[in-house]
Amino acid sequence: MKQLQYKNINIAYNETGKGTAIVLLHGFLENSSMWNVFTEEYAKKYRVITIDLLGHGQTGCLGYVHTMEDMADAVQAVLSHLRIRKAILMGHSMGGYVALAYAELYADTVKGIVLQNSTSRADSDERKINRDRAIAAVKQNHTAFVRMSIANLFSEENREKFAADIEALREEALKTPLQGIVAALEGMKIRKDREVLLHFGPYAKLLVLGQKDQSLIYAEHADQAEGTDVKLVTYPHGHMSHIENREALLKETLAFFKEC
Repeated sequence: MKQLQYKNINIAYNETGKGTAIVLLHGFLENSSMWNVFTEEYAKKYRVITIDLLGHGQTGCLGYVHTMEDMADAVQAVLSHLRIRKAILMGHSMGGYVALAYAELYADTVKGIVLQNSTSRADSDERKINRDRAIAAVKQNHTAFVRMSIANLFSEENREKFAADIEALREEALKTPLQGIVAALEGMKIRKDREVLLHFGPYAKLLVLGQKDQSLIYAEHADQAEGTDVKLVTYPHGHMSHIENREALLKETLAFFKEC
């Protein structure tokens, strides 16, 4: 991966292809390698940029709390370095939170947003408590926390089917340093509610949700598309639509990019 010096740390990123810029932002405990299959397809028509977010992959930690704004600023540093003026952002889970923070901070540079298994809403009080429990758990046993977290991202009926993918994801997730995990959990816990952007953001918007997603309960998030121009796409499985519904998501997102 290429490296960009930023605030005394390195940000790791890759770029490939030509055309409209597509920026792919991974989720919590993931890194830019999660997009490999998608990058290969997208790069046939677009300029694709993948970035390891703060404290993940080969990108260093800035501190003990990585806010979504901190991560968005790091993304902007890469895009500025690459002289990209406008882009479509696609974020999985935490990557979606970062995409929304980016859209709030740098609205004029956004052509479209894909929130994949993500939400514009802030954490509920219950969710914040669960974040604190997760922080305590990961500090107590980093490996056990990571191994348990990954399997729960898939719908129950898919855990055996995608056993090899789950194991590969665990191996990648275990490379995430303790500080990166805690800083991301702290940042997600305090993130702002950005539902207003779904109503008034002057760019195309696509929301992808899974009906059996245990991380983002479908019934609690599907209604945020109501009364907006957001296109809602629903898949019948869990939090990992890029694996559980790969071909359908590829087709849907390529059609969306064309509309942008």
